[in-house]
Amino acid sequence: MSIADPKHPLPDLADLLRFYADAGVDEALFDEPADRFEESAATTARAQAPQRTEPPPTREAAAQPAQARPVPAMAVPDEAQAARARELAREAKSLEELREIVSAFDGCNLKFTAKQTVFSDGNPQADLMLVGEAPGRDEDIEGLPFVGRSGRLLDRMLAAIGIDRTTAYIANVIPWRPPGNRTPTPLETEICRPFIERQIELAAPKVLVTLGGPSAKVLLHASEGVLRLRGKWKTHATASGTEIAAMPTLHPAYLLRNPAHKKLAWRDLLEVRARLETLRG
Repeated sequence: MSIADPKHPLPDLADLLRFYADAGVDEALFDEPADRFEESAATTARAQAPQRTEPPPTREAAAQPAQARPVPAMAVPDEAQAARARELAREAKSLEELREIVSAFDGCNLKFTAKQTVFSDGNPQADLMLVGEAPGRDEDIEGLPFVGRSGRLLDRMLAAIGIDRTTAYIANVIPWRPPGNRTPTPLETEICRPFIERQIELAAPKVLVTLGGPSAKVLLHASEGVLRLRGKWKTHATASGTEIAAMPTLHPAYLLRNPAHKKLAWRDLLEVRARLETLRG
């Protein structure tokens, strides 16, 4: 097929880019573009070139063990890593210590595909803490939770009840972006669970808001879907026995796809504002 053949037109570039984005291919692998046509031509030329016959290896060379290629260190998630995460999380005496522990932790494979650890944003002394599931592409680039489209919507939602990032503390259950924004596996979530639970315990907010079904299931041990769960006060119990009022609500990314449900999230936020005002006296 010729590139200029009108009988076989090339796909529209915008459609092709949308296809890649929907498939999770949202980043370049290399800083410089690669000419695949040139690579293909070089491969063909090598295949057509006369093959040089190598002499058989000597007996001494054959006896030498082949050198293995270095394999990058990558953790395979298992129960031992989850136990190690629990032990490390208990050692943290402050949020700053916990941040350093999470940044240095190498027991979750997600860390090796993410650009950086996304620990938190906002005011750790705030009465309100919000927890989502995992960072996305924009969060992975900036190293802060909720800074993309869903983050901008979250900012507007909080502003509607008189709160911003100086009066709220924001984090995720998973501190590393899953490749292609895929759903974290149950074991990956279990490995990261001790870190977010200790983070909540150290921040000690008066009210906790779980954003979306996954964070509600992890932090509130909920089995219902988020549409059934939202709008009803729950309790998050820390390891030390402290109980924190928790409101499950819809994730901003869900609201971007289903704008008609913004009214439901608005009702939840009004409940949160009323509870904060009551707790503050």
